[in-house]
Amino acid sequence: MDVVEEPLPGVYRIRLRELADARGRFVKTYSHSTFLAAGIAFDFREEYFSVSKKNVVRGMHFQIPPHDHDKVVYCAVGAVEDVLLDIRSGPEYGRVYSIVLSSDQPEVLFIAKGVAHGFRSLTDDSLMVYKTSTEYAPQHDRGILWNSFGHDWRISDPILSDRDRCHPAIGEFVSPF
Repeated sequence: MDVVEEPLPGVYRIRLRELADARGRFVKTYSHSTFLAAGIAFDFREEYFSVSKKNVVRGMHFQIPPHDHDKVVYCAVGAVEDVLLDIRSGPEYGRVYSIVLSSDQPEVLFIAKGVAHGFRSLTDDSLMVYKTSTEYAPQHDRGILWNSFGHDWRISDPILSDRDRCHPAIGEFVSPF
C-alpha cells in the first residue's frame, strides 16, 4: 500500500497492491498497521456497500458530532467520480476535491470527520464499499445539496434519491465541525 495525502487535510488516497493470476485478482483493502504507520488512526465500527446505476449521484453525506465519523471508501466494481467537500470551520471550508475511483485501479480513500462525501456513478452497477469509525446514528445523519457548492458533476439530470434532493444548500448549512 502506498499512502498519499490529498489536498484536503485529513484525506488520504491509498494505492493498493493487486495480485493477479489465471484465477483472477486479489486486493487487500485495509491494513491497520499500514494506516498507523502513515499516521492514520482508524478503527472501523460498520461496513456498508451500495450498488448504483450509471448517472446516479449519491451525497453529500456525513454525520454530525458526537456521532461524526472517519470513513474509508473504495470502488470494488465499476467506476465512480468520488467527491469530497470540506465542511469544517476554517480556511478550507467549502473546498472540493474529486477523484475517479475504479475497480481497474484499486485505491482507497480515507476521509476525515467533517468532510462530506458523495459520488457520481460512471458505470452501471458500480459497487462502493464504505467503512465508518462510528455506527449509523439516524438523528445525526446529515447532507449538503449535491449541486450547491460549485462542483461540476458533468451531468444535468442525475438519478437522485428523494433524501438527496432535499438536503440544504451549502449556503444554508451551519457547520458543527
